[in-house]
Amino acid sequence: MHPKTSFAFGLAASVLLAACGGNGASVTSAATSPGSMTSAPAITVQPSDQSVSSGQPATFTVTATGTGTLSYQWEKNALPIAGATAPIYTTPAAALGDSGSVFAVAVSNANGSTTSRSAKLLVASGATPAGTDVLTYKNDLSRTGQNLTESTLTLANVNSAGFGLLRNLMVDGKVDAQPLYVSRLIVSGSQHSVVFVATEHDSVYAFDADTGSALWHASLLASGETLSDTRGCSQVVPEIGITSTPVIDRGAGAHGTLYVVAMSKDASSAYHQRLHALDLVTGAELLNGPAEIAATSPTAGGGTSTFSPGQYEERAALLLLNGTLYTSWTSHCDIAPYFGWIIAFSSSTLSRTAVLNVAPNSGGTGPAIWMSGGGPAADSSGNIYLLTANGAFETALDANGFPKNQDFGNSFLKLSTAGGSLSVADYFAMYNEVAESAADEDLGSGGAMLLPDMTDSTQAVRHLVIGAGKDGNIYVVNRDAMGKFNPSGNGQIWQQVSGALVGGVFSTPAYFNGTVYYGDVGGTLKAFTISSAKLTAAAQSQSATQFGFPGTAPAVSANGTSAAIVWAHENSNPAVLHAFDAANLQHEIYNSNQAAGNRDLFGVGNKFITPTIADGKVFVGTTNSVAVFGLLH
Repeated sequence: MHPKTSFAFGLAASVLLAACGGNGASVTSAATSPGSMTSAPAITVQPSDQSVSSGQPATFTVTATGTGTLSYQWEKNALPIAGATAPIYTTPAAALGDSGSVFAVAVSNANGSTTSRSAKLLVASGATPAGTDVLTYKNDLSRTGQNLTESTLTLANVNSAGFGLLRNLMVDGKVDAQPLYVSRLIVSGSQHSVVFVATEHDSVYAFDADTGSALWHASLLASGETLSDTRGCSQVVPEIGITSTPVIDRGAGAHGTLYVVAMSKDASSAYHQRLHALDLVTGAELLNGPAEIAATSPTAGGGTSTFSPGQYEERAALLLLNGTLYTSWTSHCDIAPYFGWIIAFSSSTLSRTAVLNVAPNSGGTGPAIWMSGGGPAADSSGNIYLLTANGAFETALDANGFPKNQDFGNSFLKLSTAGGSLSVADYFAMYNEVAESAADEDLGSGGAMLLPDMTDSTQAVRHLVIGAGKDGNIYVVNRDAMGKFNPSGNGQIWQQVSGALVGGVFSTPAYFNGTVYYGDVGGTLKAFTISSAKLTAAAQSQSATQFGFPGTAPAVSANGTSAAIVWAHENSNPAVLHAFDAANLQHEIYNSNQAAGNRDLFGVGNKFITPTIADGKVFVGTTNSVAVFGLLH
């Protein structure tokens, strides 16, 4: 079922039908006998539209699978290009007359051939900045929250005299998901920088980031359905629709694809969780979606537990890793029964590919996975890292040092994705895990962040993951040997910084240039430097501002290693956007309360908000809008 989509730019009906009905590629294949293992080529990543300045080359790429050697032939305006016989084609320097040209590639082998979609080239006069994309929660799969390509915003020009609120993009519900951003997207023949906004009213919006005009709006409610009620819980109110941050793949589909999970309730009061794939340019539903999210997992003694959509919400951000989408699920206020589900789907078909329950024998008392909106992180080897909340954990261990019933409450988890499956490869649980779970002291109130490779005092390279929760300790864990469980203490992990965050953490930290930034509840924003792969015991600098619940989830903008700014949202009424010198958090260069006449006030605060920074603008979610900040002149 397609979402109900409105178009502010007036796409013709024929274009909409084409976007909904296919990608325009043609396929021919040789016949194969039943049971044959040979296959004709299939394109898994289509060429995407390109926008360049006059005098610059453009690069088109394709990814295909098929038996044996694949051959490639690129075409421009349906005519073969001499010598263009590789998966990647780079044009000569583009002229203004090349604007509007289309490029496609025929891929063939002994069993047949297929032709890609036609990708459009747009050529602009004058120099055009490359542009920055923010396609996933906190910018990257390590969840660092850093954008190192910000050349517009600097320590000198971010001040109340020249920087402030440009506009508020009004939407139909709470914005709990981090806004995402795509630069230089060709929409209806024109280039746009686009901010994508998901709401708890089951809506997704695409706005032109420079003008504020709405490009499209898609409602993900099926016919006759309503938003989910609060399920007797005050955590997400007054309605539950889209809670988690979506993820974007610019190379998927004809124009790029946004993947998002939406909750709803039908006329029979049955609850639904569905995975949607939306075209970036039109908002149309792709891949015959949406896909209903359903799963089962085995329990001890041959039993089975079943995913019940009404018992869960997807608070943690989506993860897209190697063509697979990973969803992870939390309860409503720990209302039993609930379990610890991670459910994986193919990004090219939306079919379910793997299921893991990290609380299969807990009796329905968790742990769940929520991380205050943070997303599971991933390393270059395809391993996934996350923190679980309070719940069952068996201190009696099996022969491999894992809890005997495979219930992983209050733990760092390393998940293997080998062979397309999901399994717990390693873990760390605190020595006092059971007591902290009983006291509702979640480790998983905070999110996990991967640190870049660090060299320790012996010159050994360390691969580390960092996390903190309600107990106020920062845990730094060796990803290659996480430490498992030791009832005598936590000496088996790489480092513990005790009492560093006394207010507790409900956020994912940020990282920049050897420094980790944390904002605990009721505390200051703090900078911990790293030396020899270990954090300093005390913050190097901290803000004068103290942040109430839920603390703050910082993000960093910089131009390489210079002009670094830490951005932080304060959940107050009115909300406040803060900007700090990354080298010294005592130096606040801007906040949205400074300008005269309430010029930069942007609405009521919301919890778990991470600012998005790209191409000279800062986007901040509220209870009914996304505020856009930038240079005023």
